[in-house]
Amino acid sequence: MSVAKRYVLRLFISLKYVTANVVDRQSGRIVTTASTAERPLREGLECGRACNAKAAAAVGEVLAMRLKVDGLAREPIHADAAKEVSKKGFKNQTKVWAILNALRNHGVNLHIHDDGDHRRHV
Repeated sequence: MSVAKRYVLRLFISLKYVTANVVDRQSGRIVTTASTAERPLREGLECGRACNAKAAAAVGEVLAMRLKVDGLAREPIHADAAKEVSKKGFKNQTKVWAILNALRNHGVNLHIHDDGDHRRHV
């Protein structure tokens, strides 16, 4: 197992919830998680029946804060944007990029591996 990619971001997106986990590949455990299924996030957002990119960005912000508290914000965290978008479907790409951008904007050492599409993502 490559030590260079120890921490990996995994996203789970359904119609109702958005969940982001940082997984330690050495131990196979979830190190930090954030989700719209959590009561404080769910009550702070008015998602209704479906979550949008705004809710996904909030999940990214909460995850970034938790990574800072755990002392992992400076550790390289790897995310494969093309893989996440292809797995979640094209209509969820704004949610995927909202999470990635929120993490990046809040000082997380995020290494994004994408398909070479370097357009600005919202």
